[in-house]
Amino acid sequence: MVTRDDIIKIAKLAKLSVEDDEIEALTHDMAEIIGFADTISSAVQDGFEGFDDINNITNAFHEDVVQESFDRELILKNRDGGEQGCFMVKKRSGRI
Repeated sequence: MVTRDDIIKIAKLAKLSVEDDEIEALTHDMAEIIGFADTISSAVQDGFEGFDDINNITNAFHEDVVQESFDRELILKNRDGGEQGCFMVKKRSGRI
């Protein structure tokens, strides 16, 4: 069962502001979502042969290889600010 405290904790972890009048509805919605996930998890899948991709595409894995790249100093010389050889990007939104 989903409780009021669960919703408050989830909202805090997700850095969401939740009003007191929203908590009851969110508790109900979360309980329905979890119930639906439980239904899917318990569905019988006997005889079902899953597939990875409908187009039969296979992922060709390869080793990561360090290659010659752009000159770091040339790229970083026109940056505005930055520390330790990195770009600093300004925060674009006040909401997280």
